[in-house]
Amino acid sequence: MDWDNIRVFLSVARAGQFLAAARQLRVDHGTVSRRIGALETSLGVRLFDRQTTGCVLTAAGERLLESAEEVEAQLLRAQGDLSQSDVELSGTVRIAAPDGFTTLFLCSRLGKLKAKYPSLTIQLVPMSRTFSLSKREADLAITIERPEEGRLAVRKLVDYSLHFYAAKDYLAANGTPQTAADLTRHNLVTYVQDLVFADQLNFMPELYSPGYSRLECASAVGQLEAVRNGVGIGILHDYAGSHDTRLQMVMPDIVFERSYWIITHVDLRRLSRVRAISDFIIEEVTAQRAIFRP
Repeated sequence: MDWDNIRVFLSVARAGQFLAAARQLRVDHGTVSRRIGALETSLGVRLFDRQTTGCVLTAAGERLLESAEEVEAQLLRAQGDLSQSDVELSGTVRIAAPDGFTTLFLCSRLGKLKAKYPSLTIQLVPMSRTFSLSKREADLAITIERPEEGRLAVRKLVDYSLHFYAAKDYLAANGTPQTAADLTRHNLVTYVQDLVFADQLNFMPELYSPGYSRLECASAVGQLEAVRNGVGIGILHDYAGSHDTRLQMVMPDIVFERSYWIITHVDLRRLSRVRAISDFIIEEVTAQRAIFRP
């Protein structure tokens, strides 16, 4: 059985579409279709039911998926064992994480990692509600909710806090709220509620009622910039807001406590390149732990 065909099969099974699998594999749609056709011919079974919205595994496809993932896991474990002594790491590691953590903390620190491993390619991709490590959409993830399912290696990275902040100029012009009820007299900067990818980001659902004036932004970084520039009051990460001289914390007694978790698939955690990045992130966060809950 041709492993290249199995690799294509795994990608299609996880993506649920031939076109999406082709993009992930960086080949054309026709190549994926030919590979799947050759695999089905060699096995004498149909592996996918083609539908207008994608493709669904047949019973035979489900059985092959289970066996193929076992083989893939063995190959990954072997690769991890053989690369234990690697000095020069290479290849690609994709990290999925909330934009606040990547942009406000991680990005500025990755230069040290690249200097140590110049042949290593690091990809940062945004987190989404449908994100799945099991489908190999990333090699490593930073989440704000602990996953309860899947063959995952999970470790708490750090606890962090958020508060209400506003630009000092905004408060000078509009006054400083003393209680949550005072927020009805201010413009708020919030997430777009129906685009929030984790329930932990829905800090105060009552703020989305018609009684509140809002600018809604799907990006934590965008919210920070809006608050900095006097658009209104927003709930910001303390590791970004507390040291910003343009900002002032308001209603400090209202605090939101959250946690970051670092997650890898159990089949990938022993790969040297994945382990190196995971260790780097843990070391950087540990060294700066005080800024996450000032």
